Amino acid sequence: MIYETFSLGKKDVFLKTYLHENFEFNPARKRPFVLVIPGGGYNHVGVREREPVALKMNALGFHAATLHYSIAPMKFPDALIDLANAVALIRENAEKWHVDSDKIIICGFSAGGHLAASLGTFWNSNFLQEYSSHSPEEIRPNYLCLCYPVITSEKNYAHEESIQNVIGSIPAEEAKKICKSLGKSDMREVVSIEKNITKDFPPTFIWHTVQDEAVPAKNTILLANALYEAGIDCEYHLFNRGKHALSLSTEESALADGSNIEKECSVWPELFINWFKEF
Repeated sequence: MIYETFSLGKKDVFLKTYLHENFEFNPARKRPFVLVIPGGGYNHVGVREREPVALKMNALGFHAATLHYSIAPMKFPDALIDLANAVALIRENAEKWHVDSDKIIICGFSAGGHLAASLGTFWNSNFLQEYSSHSPEEIRPNYLCLCYPVITSEKNYAHEESIQNVIGSIPAEEAKKICKSLGKSDMREVVSIEKNITKDFPPTFIWHTVQDEAVPAKNTILLANALYEAGIDCEYHLFNRGKHALSLSTEESALADGSNIEKECSVWPELFINWFKEF
């Protein structure tokens, strides 16, 4: 296993890799790559959704990395640019790292799911090109895996802390320019993923729980419906039991008191790989 940490040009923004070494019997093998985006309401980067998930993805045959991205105080689209830069770095090193550059998956949790879905939405937008130094194809996510993601800014269902933190202190004139470019009325509409789905959104695997009180399941119901309407490949699992921030939902990612283990939900990585193998 190869562990390396790469700075992405800003303080506390970095990529940590978990790469398989190619064995002598198959030195040319290229693996798909899972980029893990932890949650944290855009005010911290959760520990339980970092290394445990990366190691699980390694066990399933993927290369993996975790991203520590910009958090509050910030302004939109700081975190999105961090993620775009991370994807570009992976593609830049695809040959060296033995990565299949057509199989880069972003796996986001909670607010990290919002960030992953934002790149799925905006990777080829004119708006993002104003901020990015990379071409759309360099930052394109091929697939998404969204785990209890923040999706909507609708008042009845939004995780308000995440929505406020991701928009941040963006100047009024800059916000107006972004909204005009995307044809949206305000920044809340810009960051409401289900209102920005295009035909170029990546195939997406989603899971959530009915008992999630922090990010209501309505977030992913709205997203799944929007993807269905747009004809985007989507597999959606809504489990009955389980609190927010389950991560792997096993002992490997449990809280110190042993909570956040839910056997019903712990099958999601296997469900994800079964879905992914169809591509």
